[in-house]
Amino acid sequence: MRQQHCVVNRLRIGGGAPVRLMGVINCSPESFYRGSYIPAGDVYDRALAMTAAGADMIDLGARSTAPGSSPITVAEEAARVNAALSELDGTGITLSVDTRNAEVLEAALRHDVHAVNDISGLADEHYAKVVANAGLPVFAMASFREPGDAVGFAATKDALETVVSRCAHLGIEEYVLDPAVGRWVSERTSEDDWELCRNFTSFLDFGRPMLAAVSRKTFIGDLLGRQPEDRLAGTLAVTTMLVSAGAAIVRSHDVAETADLLRVHATMRQI
Repeated sequence: MRQQHCVVNRLRIGGGAPVRLMGVINCSPESFYRGSYIPAGDVYDRALAMTAAGADMIDLGARSTAPGSSPITVAEEAARVNAALSELDGTGITLSVDTRNAEVLEAALRHDVHAVNDISGLADEHYAKVVANAGLPVFAMASFREPGDAVGFAATKDALETVVSRCAHLGIEEYVLDPAVGRWVSERTSEDDWELCRNFTSFLDFGRPMLAAVSRKTFIGDLLGRQPEDRLAGTLAVTTMLVSAGAAIVRSHDVAETADLLRVHATMRQI
């Protein structure tokens, strides 16, 4: 199937465009990878540094989604997002906001936001309507009801089919699919994640740009016996394979290193 593209603030993703790079800014001290936490007041400098290092866009979130992380209220998440985005208004940096809460999204829409990253895959009807009414592109993760609740390759393809149907129903045409690699629910295992990575090419059957979001995740740590701080080499190895398998955009905590990877990979593929 011919891959369609998605446009986020004039940034073309997929459809023959170069592989894009999404830098991660976490405004949540609860994040599983402490090195990614950016406190209020430092967001502007970090975002500029990421774009200078090669990030095409920034994905900003303020609530950890890692299993077992300390919960925060929706109001606290909204306050964090509001403070962070206030630092970036007027910069021209292409931004997505990583939230699954409609109230937080509505707060974000008061700022210069160009896309949403929804790990629930538009499962929440109120949230989905806010997205559709805003006319924003979506990074939509494979989910039936809760984030990453599809266990195994076959269920993940079914969940992605569900997400595609939701987008069609809502009239959302600009979206990127995310196969939900990660330990989102207790039923999932590291082998489930390796299976998704090994079969990444199959997700191209949907004809949509695919997001590779594996940065420093648990399945890499389980294989190597390493904590998040020491998973960079493993992350780059998996990322290389997923780009070769057709990923259109990579989500990464480590922008400079991933930018080098993408440049070398593109050069190696020149004929």
